[in-house]
Amino acid sequence: MRVSASNLACVRGGREIFRNVNFSLSSGQVLAVVGPNGAGKSSLLRVVAGLLRLESGRLDLEGGDPELTIPEQAHYLGHQDALKAALSVAENLAFWAGYLGTGPAAGDEALEAVGLAAIPDLPAGYLSAGQRRRLSIARLVAVRRPIWLLDEAAAALDQAAQVRLIDLMRAHLASGGLILAATHAPLGLDGVQELRLGNG
Repeated sequence: MRVSASNLACVRGGREIFRNVNFSLSSGQVLAVVGPNGAGKSSLLRVVAGLLRLESGRLDLEGGDPELTIPEQAHYLGHQDALKAALSVAENLAFWAGYLGTGPAAGDEALEAVGLAAIPDLPAGYLSAGQRRRLSIARLVAVRRPIWLLDEAAAALDQAAQVRLIDLMRAHLASGGLILAATHAPLGLDGVQELRLGNG
């Protein structure tokens, strides 16, 4: 599988966020999108995820499921943890697995992978910021998709949880997945390519 971008441009609120962005990312590869605040890192991920309109340029996909678009084969993990406070940890994950998935969800495995297996019945409203982030990351494990779009995925995570995330990213890449990650910090992975936006 390969995702390639040619001369991408994004305009929001009448302001050009970025232009002439080009990259190519294949299975097993990770691309870190870096740059100062406001350079368009999050906007680029949202464009690839189909959440923002592309002003110009094109995104192409080779390989993967020919019946599905790039967003339909991608997980987008943004700044906000999309959780329902009144639902339990397990119920939140089951909702997202049902919404995103096409078959039975590996909920127990996913919660174990992010270190939340001991609190499946706890309402999400009682979770710390780090636990909320880990529950959001569990979606990546519960429903397999080849493209991961990660926006500051390690935000709010303690050191142990960051190690778990790195292990999950390594396993995803080893299985032929690819990762496009907006980040201010090193990802902790080998062979990371960089795409710099803005003047920073």
